[in-house]
Amino acid sequence: MKILIDTNVVLDLLLEREPFVETAIALFEQIEQGKLEGSIAATTITNIFYIIRKTEGREVALAAIHRLLIGLRFCAVDRQTVETALSFGLKDFEDSIQLACATLSQLDAIVTRDQKDFIGSSLPIYSPKELLNQI
Repeated sequence: MKILIDTNVVLDLLLEREPFVETAIALFEQIEQGKLEGSIAATTITNIFYIIRKTEGREVALAAIHRLLIGLRFCAVDRQTVETALSFGLKDFEDSIQLACATLSQLDAIVTRDQKDFIGSSLPIYSPKELLNQI
């Protein structure tokens, strides 16, 4: 299964946020084992760097980005992605970009802790726990 991982789930892993870190670890283990193909939107990288740099410092942020380069795919964010995102009309534009990335990259689902943010999506939206229970 090809999935797009929402920024919040990636941050759960990288920042070891309780009580979500264990589920995030289990999800990324499935990717490492080849049971899932994990992708993130290209814009997620800059968002993650910014958030981690503010809380943990530049070196920790760079190390986090290097970790993401191992095993994850990146969905391009270009004009078509932005135009598609605008057509979705989701409340949060970042979520619209992620949905557009997943749609245009023909992914199977989105994994997020904020499922309500993707109401109306044509793709299945799973929490990390829901997806892990299906594997």
